[in-house]
Amino acid sequence: MEYVGKTVDPSSKKERFLRACRREPVDVTPIWMMRQAGRSLPAYRRLRERFSFKEIATDAALTAEVTLMPMDALDVDAAIIFADIMTPMAALGVEYDIIEGQGPLIKRPIRSMSELESLDPIPVSEAVPELFEAIGIVRKELDGVAPVIGFAGAPFTLASYLIEGRANKEFHHTKRLMHHDAETWHALLDRLAGTIAEYLRTQVQAGIQAFQLFDSWVGQLSPMEYQRYALPHTSRVFRETADLGVDRIHFGTGIKPLLELMALPDPEVIGIDWTVPLDLAWERIGSRAIQGNLDPRTLLGPRHEMIRQAENVLKLASGRPGHIFNLGHGVLPDTPLGNLKALVETVHSFSP
Repeated sequence: MEYVGKTVDPSSKKERFLRACRREPVDVTPIWMMRQAGRSLPAYRRLRERFSFKEIATDAALTAEVTLMPMDALDVDAAIIFADIMTPMAALGVEYDIIEGQGPLIKRPIRSMSELESLDPIPVSEAVPELFEAIGIVRKELDGVAPVIGFAGAPFTLASYLIEGRANKEFHHTKRLMHHDAETWHALLDRLAGTIAEYLRTQVQAGIQAFQLFDSWVGQLSPMEYQRYALPHTSRVFRETADLGVDRIHFGTGIKPLLELMALPDPEVIGIDWTVPLDLAWERIGSRAIQGNLDPRTLLGPRHEMIRQAENVLKLASGRPGHIFNLGHGVLPDTPLGNLKALVETVHSFSP
């Protein structure tokens, strides 16, 4: 390994993430982390002593404040807007709560065509205006400093929440509907795909410069299931956002058998978890940018071991254009702040 003392030029910092998305040369490897804004930061925990998650997520100023926290605390290369994966479901008329430590709880799960047809959709701009206001605040604050990333859940992952009623790793109701009522399944995912595309388009209009489509549960599908039941709807989201002029990241977990299929909607960037080495992932998906892929649990251990594993990821990238350093999933709540800072410093100072 070799470390070099590089002065970070703000004019390059504001572009390095976007340049990496386009596989252009960068001064240092850009890094941001999923869930970088939130529960691992002391400032966020102090804010949560005064406000609930829902109060923060429905207040534009508070959402912007949390989004901006890691920019000062960690010196990451991009901000990702603070929101919940279920946020756009308000536009479909879905009622849900966010339960601490459990995630979304759907008041009325959708498991039939009649339940789907009972939804009363409204435009996303009317459903969650505070989110788009927050994006505008963050974009203005970071203008000339760093880009703003938006996000949305992919149709399959959101459908899983709506069908199961909560986070459920068994996916009994989801797979039952998928295999036994294909008409309702595709109608639900088609409606979700349209809402997600509208949600992302409105985020772009509000000021985001890139977005990530999260398919957090897609690893539960076989390649055949993914191709038949998820890919057409994910492809619609990418097709309907192709004209927005922003870089798009397609991310999933457990995607080792699905990697080539996830590249088919033609995202600019593929986000991978820690189960696929970077060099092998590039062999499989060809000439596009890759984001990843340190196991987030590594940051819970000794700092020297975390640095060693981060360096290994960087060595596999070998300075190749189009690498964005990230974790293979979100930052865990009890991750030490010092380890997060050390990771960013390691990535920014490493030279292959």
